[in-house]
Amino acid sequence: MINWHQTEGWHDPPGVSWIEKQEAWNFVLYAEKASRVLLMLFSQDDYYTPELVYEFDHFANKSGPVWHCRIPKSRAPKAFYYGYRVDGPQKNEAGFHRFDFDKLLLDPYARAVHFPPDFDRELAKKPGCNIGRAPLGVIDTDDAFDWGDDHYIRHDSDLVIYEMHVRGFTQNPNSGVPEVRRGTYAGIVDKIPHLRDLGVTAVELMPVFQYDPAEGNYWGYMPLNFFAPHHEYAMNHESRDVRDEFRTMVRELHKAGIEVILDVVYNHTCEGDDRGPNYSFKGIGNAMYYMPTPGANGKADFANFSGCGNTLDANRLAVKKLIVDSLKYWRDEMHVDGFRFDLASIFARRSDGSISMDRPPIFSQIVTAEDFLNVRLIAEPWDAAGTYQLGYSFPGWLWMQWNGRYRDALQRFVAGERGMVPELMTRIYGSADLFPDDIQHSCRPWQSVNYISSHDGSTLNDLVTYHGKYNWDNGEENRDGSHEFKWNCGHEGEEKTPVEVMHTRRRQVKNFLTLLMISNGSPMIRMGDEFMQTQHGNNNAYNQDNETSWVDWSRKEQFGDIFRFTKLIIEFRKSFNSICRSRFWRNEVSWYGPEGHCDLSANSQVLAFSLIGTQHDCRDLYVMINGSPNPVDFKIMEGSAITWKRIIDTALESPHDIAEPAGWQVLDKPTYEVRDRSIVVLCRDT
Repeated sequence: MINWHQTEGWHDPPGVSWIEKQEAWNFVLYAEKASRVLLMLFSQDDYYTPELVYEFDHFANKSGPVWHCRIPKSRAPKAFYYGYRVDGPQKNEAGFHRFDFDKLLLDPYARAVHFPPDFDRELAKKPGCNIGRAPLGVIDTDDAFDWGDDHYIRHDSDLVIYEMHVRGFTQNPNSGVPEVRRGTYAGIVDKIPHLRDLGVTAVELMPVFQYDPAEGNYWGYMPLNFFAPHHEYAMNHESRDVRDEFRTMVRELHKAGIEVILDVVYNHTCEGDDRGPNYSFKGIGNAMYYMPTPGANGKADFANFSGCGNTLDANRLAVKKLIVDSLKYWRDEMHVDGFRFDLASIFARRSDGSISMDRPPIFSQIVTAEDFLNVRLIAEPWDAAGTYQLGYSFPGWLWMQWNGRYRDALQRFVAGERGMVPELMTRIYGSADLFPDDIQHSCRPWQSVNYISSHDGSTLNDLVTYHGKYNWDNGEENRDGSHEFKWNCGHEGEEKTPVEVMHTRRRQVKNFLTLLMISNGSPMIRMGDEFMQTQHGNNNAYNQDNETSWVDWSRKEQFGDIFRFTKLIIEFRKSFNSICRSRFWRNEVSWYGPEGHCDLSANSQVLAFSLIGTQHDCRDLYVMINGSPNPVDFKIMEGSAITWKRIIDTALESPHDIAEPAGWQVLDKPTYEVRDRSIVVLCRDT
């Protein structure tokens, strides 16, 4: 007996599946409003003339919104690539359809993407045929890989996130990575000893989804596909090799005890608006995938809450399924430990663009997906249209969130702004104003991802080196880039920097790192900040695939003192469980000023606090912070002086600025002079 699905195809899973018993492929495409669908199979030798063209019969090959078919390999034995042609309501009709039957379209569920030698982005922007010049899905579905005893990782009190760009991390010739491996997943493997030495416990990779190589977005925030790893980040650009190289990277990072977190973009695609290319989603079902907005002449246009031309509509079944299936693929098949969602507040928008104050269903679908209980979920809790949901107002229950308020407060205080002490206290404490632990909300401090610099802004070095921004090379007349709170320490740029200015800059970077690592919450540092990476004042290098964005590894030797400080301050944080807790410090922290009570005045720039150790850490901490331009004598308000040992004094030169445990010095008097713009950290056993 032959079952229907053996001849007509089965409607799940989406994409292409190999049916071993039948030696056949099952193709599935969501295209709800389509009236005609053609599947085109191509060999590896000819991108213009298909091996097979299969026209779907909607009576046999369509179930609800899903088109499906079963193709025996014997009908197209050389088939290796595939694409679709889709027709539907014409573009000149009122509505939000953008069908173009001449276009060869990429399957949104393709596990790998191939770009023919004649690939042409510009042709995809115009009406007419682009066969032979369009990106293709790869039929190869062999997912076999030797994972060995690989297992998922999830750190808690020792979590330190390292944000990196796959290409930028090792592309510089001075990276020490062999040329063929520079800028690749394999290059990251070569640098695992550096990551282990530094002490970070998670890497957050900027987008690795396949994006349009002709679009000019170096950062990768313009995805073409949500399943395929970007081919240009692999030594060999062919599909199987790209997947296996990515998996090898994950496996080796796991062996080193390092989590792998992906920065994922599910809020828009590289197709943009009507001026952008028609690669996939537009032609398969524009109205099914994208949010509309009223346009001219009664024809709907693309809603643009992403700032990139279009907005995926996560309220629609096909999009919700696409997102969850993509996440599960990266989790199950690629062994990724967690995800950071770009512009995550877009998920809170209804199809008409309004904000849902209740919990939108996409969040619960992600959290309740099979085996997703322990997956790390991080949100960028805002979008490009002004929605800002940082803290308890974000609809993802117990998601971690990039804390932009923390970033701004730390930048302002270290730059010398007065009156920041109350907010500095709040941020160090774990941002309880944003993540309250009252009985109604029951938030946790670890939900706050604390950071001072990220890809989207200046490096730590540039925050203390440039007052202005220098984004001219981006081609936007220096109008782009975020507003930041910077102080150049009295001299603009790196050229002819006076010695005393350089001393101050080093101290300021150490201040940033110290404050970050003594704060309750989850710290994140940006690649290269451990040795004062610079972008020469460019704070929005999204299209700079050059030495502006590539890590300059020569600075590791030039600023070896900063690298030493960074790895020791990370080690210090990880060894003091009392800092990062699952809950707020509450009555175990006491706040002081130099002479006693904490100075909360509008002119204050000084703060001290003591933190009592937990049952897991019997050591107490005492921290003295001087953000003013003058030295300040701090009276130590807890216990006698001889019970305290100095760990850190950011005003001292290396190696005295931070000591290893054997070098901790016992104090001999009840006061300590904290020099201008510096921080001192003490500890004692209890």
